Amino acid sequence: MNSISKIIQGIGAKRLSDVEVNPNTSNQHEFNGISKFKEIFGEDRQEFIGKFVYLGEKEDHIVEDSVKLTWYDARENHATRTEYRLYYKTNAVIGLATPGDLLIIAKTANNSLVIIITPKNSTSERQMLMLFDIQNLNSDLIVRDLKENDIQLTFAQRYVLSLLGFDTIESKPNYLETLLSRFGPHFPSTETFSTYARSTIQDVSPIDNPDEALITWLEQEEMLFKTLEEYIVAKKLEEGFGKDGLDVDEFISFSLSVQNRRKSRAGLAFEHHLAFIFSENLITFSKGAITERNNKPDFIFPGIQYYQDPAFSELYLTMLGVKTTAKDRWRQVLTEADRIKRKHLITVEPAISKNQTDEMAQHALQLVLPEPVLQTYTPDQQKDIINLADFIELVRERQKYTNG
Repeated sequence: MNSISKIIQGIGAKRLSDVEVNPNTSNQHEFNGISKFKEIFGEDRQEFIGKFVYLGEKEDHIVEDSVKLTWYDARENHATRTEYRLYYKTNAVIGLATPGDLLIIAKTANNSLVIIITPKNSTSERQMLMLFDIQNLNSDLIVRDLKENDIQLTFAQRYVLSLLGFDTIESKPNYLETLLSRFGPHFPSTETFSTYARSTIQDVSPIDNPDEALITWLEQEEMLFKTLEEYIVAKKLEEGFGKDGLDVDEFISFSLSVQNRRKSRAGLAFEHHLAFIFSENLITFSKGAITERNNKPDFIFPGIQYYQDPAFSELYLTMLGVKTTAKDRWRQVLTEADRIKRKHLITVEPAISKNQTDEMAQHALQLVLPEPVLQTYTPDQQKDIINLADFIELVRERQKYTNG
């Protein structure tokens, strides 16, 4: 899916009011002040199947609930007045909302609704505002008709849409025959697959533009992985589960293995491509070496042997943590290398809130972002963030102080 209109055809965004979410104030179960949504819904009464999604500040704080919703004119019997509202039933998500939270009502291409709620000033809020290019939001509803939006989705937009459960990665059927001849109907090791993915891209340079190369390889590997995964999963579904093909427990186990493989593969692919980029730039490093308390930082520069040598100045040591999603997980890297006071963390998570990046800075954590992702941060935030090319230059300068 190359454009957002293939997924979402229109959205409305506003701040939640007290009367909409506080049961002590009202039990009306309606979103108010959304008459502008006539541009998307029209004027006739409609019922929708909707999914409420609450995106909290922590990575695992995602709550979903399916609900029927009704779009109607509360003044339909009045001769001259109209007052459109969206009625919803009690659900697990609305109970988490507070006044001032961001509300986004999205109409999908299949005519269902996704109701998104995020805490005010959170990373999730920043990501939703970035996704739909919303600025200067106040209590009034902002409406975006996206049906004619055919602009190609960026890496950052795909990332945020995946948080909402939308799969924007398309398979590449023209690669299937090559994938099967090379790997058979099996998943190879993540390192082998990352190497293969890089071999299918010829027009990027890890030396001239490491930021572009990293994003290009990550996207290519995702598409190739999905191509092979679709084939393997389809074959398994044809075979069925258990002796009679209907074993529910075996099906659930298989489904969980698919989900877990996707998550672990993404993180490992990130590390593999970074390691290749560092090697191509003649940067020396240790990957997953053990430091204090059996910690294993993702990368130590110029190498663990220098880290373990008390005579080697800590001024020339660098540690890089790797997290596809930062959110609250960034704190994990703070204790992974005691000798290095200023840590570095690279992520592909777009539009982290200023509250979070300020807290990172207070803990002496330097954020590293591929350039396409860096552009989703505010100009003020970008002053304290470096891209991958800048990070490579930093460790290259420090590497001069080794004997190598």
